Amino acid sequence: MNTLTVEHPMIPKPYRVQSLRQETLDTFTVELSSINGTSELPFNPGQFNMLYMVGIGEIPISISGNPDEPRTLVHTTRSVGTVTKAMRKLRRGDVIGVRGPFGTNWPVDLVQGSDVVFVAGGIGLAPLRPAMYRVLSHREKFGKVVLLYGTRSPADILYRKELEHWRARFDLEVYVTVDRALRPWRGNVGVVTNLISKSPFDPMSAVAMVCGPEVMMRFTVLELQKRGLVNSSIYLSMERNMKCGIGLCGHCQFGPEFVCRDGPVFSYDRVKDLLAKWEI
Repeated sequence: MNTLTVEHPMIPKPYRVQSLRQETLDTFTVELSSINGTSELPFNPGQFNMLYMVGIGEIPISISGNPDEPRTLVHTTRSVGTVTKAMRKLRRGDVIGVRGPFGTNWPVDLVQGSDVVFVAGGIGLAPLRPAMYRVLSHREKFGKVVLLYGTRSPADILYRKELEHWRARFDLEVYVTVDRALRPWRGNVGVVTNLISKSPFDPMSAVAMVCGPEVMMRFTVLELQKRGLVNSSIYLSMERNMKCGIGLCGHCQFGPEFVCRDGPVFSYDRVKDLLAKWEI
């Protein structure tokens, strides 16, 4: 008799480290592939995986690679806790556990024909990167595409070579700013929200995708609203407190929502009342 094998969402699969690259002083990118090198793990832009270090623990990290290349899993994260500090020591050939992908995605396929505005703060560029890949791979289906990216300093800029490549494109507007410039810097200085009022997009047809610290996202929404975007055209990635990845533990409960199950990508009109309550 044939038996149906159902994969349990709480059991990680082994993946092998292909490379680990330092992005900034405290941020790195790890690339993974299946043990046999042929299996795919399809994902949508905006989803996340749970990465497991044996004997240490696991952590949710957004997928930051190309959704059109599912044989390679790419994750960019900051080395700040026990798990990520252990991950920072991984070397090519090491094995790590992967659960996922989980969560909702950026609405790239639903906004074709619109202008698309990406607003990223710090490491928030990593969760937005797959959506950038997807838009650029179907560039003819969208209006103007704008990336606004802000970091604390020039030393904190992620994906420098890729940003340079994107800035050289004629069909993409890229603006980078830093909060402070401690060394020679010819770009913008100031918070990323300062760029919104001068950005070349049509607010009547634009959709914004925003990721960064929550305080940055709050002020970004205000500036986008000033430009004329309606709440339903603004999307946020609320990557907070996720632990199990499937909505069982309640650790990431956000009012009536569970970030890991109902998010991490939410339209602003869906969570605006929750964001206004600082105690949640």
